[in-house]
Amino acid sequence: MRLRVTALASVMAIATVGVAAGCGSSNDESGGGGGGTPTAASFNLQTDQSIASQVPADIKSKGTLSVAADATYAPDEFIGSDGKTVIGMDPDLAKAIAQLMGLNVTVTNQPFDSIIPGLAAKKYDLGMSSFTDTKEREQTVDFVTYAQAGESFFVNADGGPNITGLDDSICGLKIGAEKGTTEADDATAQSKKCTEAGKPAVQVSVFPDENGVNLALSSGRIDAGFADTPPAAYAVKQSDGKFKLTGPSIANAPYGIAMAKDSGLQQPVLAAIKALMANGTYKKILEYWVLPTDEISNPTINGATS
Repeated sequence: MRLRVTALASVMAIATVGVAAGCGSSNDESGGGGGGTPTAASFNLQTDQSIASQVPADIKSKGTLSVAADATYAPDEFIGSDGKTVIGMDPDLAKAIAQLMGLNVTVTNQPFDSIIPGLAAKKYDLGMSSFTDTKEREQTVDFVTYAQAGESFFVNADGGPNITGLDDSICGLKIGAEKGTTEADDATAQSKKCTEAGKPAVQVSVFPDENGVNLALSSGRIDAGFADTPPAAYAVKQSDGKFKLTGPSIANAPYGIAMAKDSGLQQPVLAAIKALMANGTYKKILEYWVLPTDEISNPTINGATS
């Protein structure tokens, strides 16, 4: 979160620390269950035998929990100062979950919209990438909820539009969002409402990752970026005054750890999250990454609200 800032100078101080254009290849990894892995929040947890006993035999036998994340969404997941390690809130939680299970962990950087299909194809064990748990996504994968977040618009501080929410104030605007996100869907749905009311459509531009959204905003190709509130606020904080938030945080919804429906990981992951909440590690990680408003106290399996 507070690491490599120098890469941002070349893109007008846009956010997502440690992630210059081309933020690492799809096989960038954060690995190891305590063997020198760079993590932000310092912890070293002992195996919880009651949780380890629930881990499916195929995962237990390989000894490693494989996790996919799109590392362009600081402070939740992004590339560290070494240019390759995936760090952030989600990788730290992944490491803690794996330690309780008695496993090592690898976190690989993958395109956001490829992670859920990859889980279904058994390429990874878990997807931990700020996924909003939605009823539509639950048709393909299962989730264990572990946090919550809203959505926010951010604009150029000098002359950006005044957006009051997901409403008529974005009619006719160029809105950028990451491909496969709820923000892209929500902006598209609002565009339909705009045209039905006789107003200009929202021009929704989708980008492969959050870096693309930030670059488009800084270069004036879009009027506003649209992302989950924590990454949007982080982009503003790291922009050196170039960006600002506009309007309130909206559409608060649960974040979920994603897994294949037949993975057998639902119960052990839920048990691990509950244990991390009970022993204080969960709170410690959120506080380190300055995400106190993301905290929940009632994790569940498939807790989508819409």
